[in-house]
Amino acid sequence: MLTVTKLARRCGLSRGTLLYYESVGLLRPAGRSAGNYRRYGEQDLERLRRICAYRGMGLKLADIRAVLDRPDGDASAVLTRRLAELEVEIARLRGHQQSILKLLRNKTEFERNQMITKDKLVSIMRAAGLTEEDMNRFHVEFEKSAPAEHQEFLEFLRIPAEEIATIRQESRKGAAG
Repeated sequence: MLTVTKLARRCGLSRGTLLYYESVGLLRPAGRSAGNYRRYGEQDLERLRRICAYRGMGLKLADIRAVLDRPDGDASAVLTRRLAELEVEIARLRGHQQSILKLLRNKTEFERNQMITKDKLVSIMRAAGLTEEDMNRFHVEFEKSAPAEHQEFLEFLRIPAEEIATIRQESRKGAAG
């Protein structure tokens, strides 16, 4: 039998995350010890591993619960829907990337007119409906697919070198995570 902490560590989670999964009904302890501590068994460990795998695929907790609580455990419908969501998201991000690359191809015209700055671009992106998370994902994808061009783009926006280094470092972390 495993304690909350040991089970969480086995799956690379925090104790709080495991307890949250329990509070929303994704996981239930197999029992309690004489001291009233939660105890988890091998089935709980396997269920938590599946939860982690599905979270890694970006599934929502409600979808994970639906998959795990089905008698046959068939996840194909939920995964097919998630795949479609990812395809839409990737297409949207590629569109953003292409728009910005198009702007960069016309860099000399923009530099001559000095019409684009970081603040102005952020304002345009927000007006287009991008959230902070969307903009962060944009930088992650840009850094992953075209790091040299990402550097050039950030310099083009006249962002200070220290801030560029931070943006690129965070983008690389996001791509690895």
